[in-house]
This record gives sequence, C-alpha cells and structure tokens, in this order.
Amino acid sequence: MKTPSAQLDSRKAYILATVVYEYIETAEPVGSNTLLQKYNLGVSSATIRNEMAELEASGYLVQPHTSAGRIPSDAGYRTYVDQLMQPEHLTASERRRIRDELRDASHELGEMIASTSRLLSRFSKNFAFIIAPPAESHAFRHIQLIWLAPRTAVAIVMSSMGTASQNVFELKSDVTPDDLTRLSNALNLHLNGKLLREITDDDVSTAIDELGLSTDVRAAVRSALRNARSSEAPSVSAAGAQNLLDQPEFHDLHKLRSILRIVEEQRTLYDLVADSINRDEPTVKIGHELASDDIAECSIVTVPYHFGEHAIGLLAILGPRRMPYGRLMALAAGTAVTLSEQLSDVELK
Repeated sequence: MKTPSAQLDSRKAYILATVVYEYIETAEPVGSNTLLQKYNLGVSSATIRNEMAELEASGYLVQPHTSAGRIPSDAGYRTYVDQLMQPEHLTASERRRIRDELRDASHELGEMIASTSRLLSRFSKNFAFIIAPPAESHAFRHIQLIWLAPRTAVAIVMSSMGTASQNVFELKSDVTPDDLTRLSNALNLHLNGKLLREITDDDVSTAIDELGLSTDVRAAVRSALRNARSSEAPSVSAAGAQNLLDQPEFHDLHKLRSILRIVEEQRTLYDLVADSINRDEPTVKIGHELASDDIAECSIVTVPYHFGEHAIGLLAILGPRRMPYGRLMALAAGTAVTLSEQLSDVELK
C-alpha cells in the first residue's frame, strides 16, 4: 500500500470525501465528470481532474486497470474514516426495532449472542460476528461445595453471566457436609462482586484460614476457581456470510472462496479483532490493515459491549472496503448499547 505523501488542503479533502462517498454508493470508479455533474464543487472539470491526479500521486486514490475513474486506496478510506466522515446516528425507529428484537430473544447467554449476530447481519446487509465474553471477565456470583463422600466433593462455580464450572475433587482427609457449607458461605461472602480474573489465591486462603480446614481443601477450591476463569479463547457467533454474495467486489469466485474460508473459522475471526478486545472504543480496520492478502478487499468495524462497567466482548461487521462506514459504526454502536442493557437488566440462566 502506498503511503500518503501529502497533507490535504480543504479542496482535496472535499474531493476525496466525495469520491469515497460516490464509490460507496455506486461501486463504480469515479471520474471528474461525475463529480462535476452530481456535486457542487465550484471548480472546473480540469481542476477536478488535476486534484484527483494529485490525490492519486499522493496515495489516496488508485486508478483500476484502464478505467478513466478512480477509487479510494486503503489510505484514502483511512483518511475518510478518521478525518472526513460525518458521524451518523440511528433513528428512534431503528433503535426501537433493535430493542424489541433483542428483548424477544432468549435470555440464555449463548442464544442472546447468536440472536444479536443474526440481527446485526440482517440490518447491516453484511457479515456480522460477535465475540462472546471470556470467562475471566465474568463476575463471581457464588460457589457451592457439595459433599459426596467423606473424602470426595464437587465444586460448582457460578458466574454473573449464568455460566457454571463444575469440578469433582478428592481429599486426603475427611471433610463433613457442614464444613463445606460453612466454607461455601465464607467464600461467597468474601468473593462477592469480584471479577473471576481478580480472585487471587490469597482471597481463597483468607476464607479457608478462618475455618481451619486442610490444605488440600484450599488447593481444590483454588483449582475450581482457576477452571472457572479458564483463559481459552472465547467463542464466536457469526451470521450473514451469504450477504457477501451480493457485493460486486466478491463476484470473483476465487476471491469469495478465500474470504469464506476465513469467515468460517472461529479462531481466524477472533484473531482478526483480538487486539481490539480490550479497547473500550469503536475501531475500524481497512484492507491490508487486516494483515491477510485473502481478506485485503474487506474492512471490519468493531464496537465493544459491556456488562456493568466492564467491556466484555465485541460486535463486528465485516464487509467490502466500500462499506458505508458511518452507517455501520452507528448500527454496531446502537446494537452494542442494547445488548449491554439486556445483559445488565436480565438475570441470565
């Protein structure tokens, strides 16, 4: 990708923004006559041609094949998104539709995430995927230690997101049901409100030391909590791959197959946006910024969603570089707000 070699004056910036807007609308290379006829630029066709030639020489536009028109480069799109694009907002009707559809979705976490990805793909007319919250970002809800035999018990850890981790453990010395009940109560009192990733071995020790239980009980509880906050990559819910078929950029079957191979792999999708997971702000990756030649014709918009004060996952829309960035950023942001409200207001089972 050619690096831009010039700062834009106001006229070049306006022409670049107009070329991007026109190309997003039509999927056709944009020529000076089109700009002259459709937009009030206040200059001659020759001036527009000269400005477009300079934008091309500076790396903001490219001329595909022998076409008389030009299209934005990755750098042109990046400048448009970062500096020239007007923010867009959902209408009250659109916000209400999203809210109504998610309200009707199942209150089970996995189905809520899947419903949201289907909604986002349908509304965006692109491919959408959602990174489910990793276990370590869940808040601790409670632990229940259940006696099975004098030296055998099971630990069930429940998170704020309604997920459970279950571990059977063997002990070297006898323990009573009352011991486990008292320990469960002590742990629940001491760990209440902490994120799973914030719970330390010292937190466990504090609760156990007060009860005088054996060190192997301590080890079993620590192991149960470590398993509950497993660091495995979170799951990905995706929908709308068929929408890519409607994009003129992807009518080339070889190109489409390469993209579909990527969007069908959860791990690959996760890797595409992994560096945005901990950012509490929208991000846009354009073309070669995705670091894969197979997907260099695409862009991805990501927006975090929250549970309480914590950003715990991402909504993402993947489509052609010629995507309506302002519209899709507004759609993803509005959907993220509604999903966050659902997660906060509903006790997931």
